[in-house]
Amino acid sequence: MMALTAFQRKNFKVHFAASFSKLSPDTLVLRAAMSAARLFLYVGSALFGLSACVGPASFSQQKMVLPSDWKAAGGFPVASSSRELSRWWTRFNDPMLSRVITDALQASPDIASASARIKESRARREAENASLFPSLGGAASSAYRANQTDKVGTIESTSYSAGLNASWEVDLFGKRRSAVEAASANLGATVENFHSVQASLASEIAIAYTSLRSNEAAMVVLLRNVKTREETSQLASWRTQAGEADALESSQALSSLEQARAGIPSLEQNISRSLNLLSLLSGKNPGTLDAALHAGNKGIPNPPRSLAVGIPADTIRQRPDVRIAGYQLLAAAANTRAVDAERYPSLNLSGTLGLNSLSTGKLFNPQTSTAGLAAGITSPIFDAGRIRANIAAQSAIEEQSFQGYRSTVLTALSETEDALVACRLTAERLDILEKATTAAREADLIARQRYKTGEIDFLSVLDAQRSLLGLESNLFTTRADRTNAYIQLYKALGGGWSAGI
Repeated sequence: MMALTAFQRKNFKVHFAASFSKLSPDTLVLRAAMSAARLFLYVGSALFGLSACVGPASFSQQKMVLPSDWKAAGGFPVASSSRELSRWWTRFNDPMLSRVITDALQASPDIASASARIKESRARREAENASLFPSLGGAASSAYRANQTDKVGTIESTSYSAGLNASWEVDLFGKRRSAVEAASANLGATVENFHSVQASLASEIAIAYTSLRSNEAAMVVLLRNVKTREETSQLASWRTQAGEADALESSQALSSLEQARAGIPSLEQNISRSLNLLSLLSGKNPGTLDAALHAGNKGIPNPPRSLAVGIPADTIRQRPDVRIAGYQLLAAAANTRAVDAERYPSLNLSGTLGLNSLSTGKLFNPQTSTAGLAAGITSPIFDAGRIRANIAAQSAIEEQSFQGYRSTVLTALSETEDALVACRLTAERLDILEKATTAAREADLIARQRYKTGEIDFLSVLDAQRSLLGLESNLFTTRADRTNAYIQLYKALGGGWSAGI
């Protein structure tokens, strides 16, 4: 920064004012312009030197190197996926799921709250933007005076005045513009927060819906298993009564039946919890969606066979949380520039235009007009390091924002890789379980048939039933896991929101 002379340092705090009374408008404007010109010439060298100062380095200009492709994207086509990601839930071909999510995006209080925050942030940005322009105010008043004299008596008089006051802080070094930039970045972050709420809500509803359908499917299988065990228990009881088996066999069959029945209340509780959660996420009272959900398709939503995952850079641009972190970094950088501008002088202009008269009749007479123009430059000389400390603190905040942005980007990459792995491995596990479950069903059927003919004892039947029930439970859990893996992948890719929602 250009060094100031001793004379400039001594006279750095300058206040220049010119007041004019009973002058014509042309003369007033001319003298005001000449006075302002002298002021700028007086401090021009100082401003020129300060304008050459360079502020602190900005972290917002640093870039991250992203991978060129996904490590676990084998089997997934790579293409532009923004279109299918905006409403990814429609790709599950479940009309009820699409209906619940679409209604929730319109009625959820979380969505309404996020929308209100956008309005608040936009208003704050407009308030900051207004600080770039002059402010104008008006005033009118009357003053009553009474003077006592010895001979004349009491003399009373009233004066009237009206005027306009204008003030403007000239943004010489961008302090106010930086504040506007910060407010604009905060507005962008608020908009992306709205998109983030949309994406999170859609995924939470899809996961709750998948849990509901998984528990309903498990309930159907459990009830069928209970019915089968009732038949087996009845058969064991008949064999005991006929003397073909002892009481132990009948007790084992009854115990197996009651163990299966014990799982019914747990599934009913899980189903009720899922129904209530869906109502909560949709912004509705508990039980509002029960009838519609019970009437819908009760199968677990099937994910699409193919999904275009896009390249990592596209994914980063699509994710609302990454955009939020980016806007927060821009806001922090703008705030750093605003704080840094505190080191430089500030120029304030103010003016008045008024009318003064002893009577209202002469109030608007041109001879009663007064006007004034004042311009002042102030600059800090000694503040015990306050400005420097504020700059250091804001620079640290900017660094935190940059590291937060880096962390968000890395988290986005990690979540996408995890979701890709989960999609592939749960599909492989599901294929294995489907084969194992098919074999277990055949084994259970053969065991019951051979038990009826007396070829095997009940322990073999019990073992086959337990194996089948366990495999069927794992089968539905894995189907739900596969669906949830695709839901998480859609969310990790930045899907679930649209500007048109």
